[in-house]
Amino acid sequence: MSRSVKKGPYVDPRVIKKVEGKKPQETGVIKTWSRACVIAPEMVGFTFGVHNGRDHIEVFVTEDMVGHRLGEFSLTRKFIKHGGKMQKDLEAKKKEDEISAAKSAKATADTKKK
Repeated sequence: MSRSVKKGPYVDPRVIKKVEGKKPQETGVIKTWSRACVIAPEMVGFTFGVHNGRDHIEVFVTEDMVGHRLGEFSLTRKFIKHGGKMQKDLEAKKKEDEISAAKSAKATADTKKK
């Protein structure tokens, strides 16, 4: 649910304090735990280390990100893959195709050398 227009977007004062009066090129990664902080135009060009619950993930802020929250770009869950027999079959077929392609490339390279 969006915040009321009267209140304005929530920008953490600690994050703004770290950004004020500094240049993006000189400043390194700015660590923050404030995932709910809305990205303001003053933050464009800076790199933030946004905490995802385990470690800090570097987020480089661009103009397209203004209005979004910092936490949107620091994912908290890691997608591995869907499993199952069908997935294993697809992976095995892909591996066989790569091996056969490598063998054919090697064979053509050998014939060109002769």
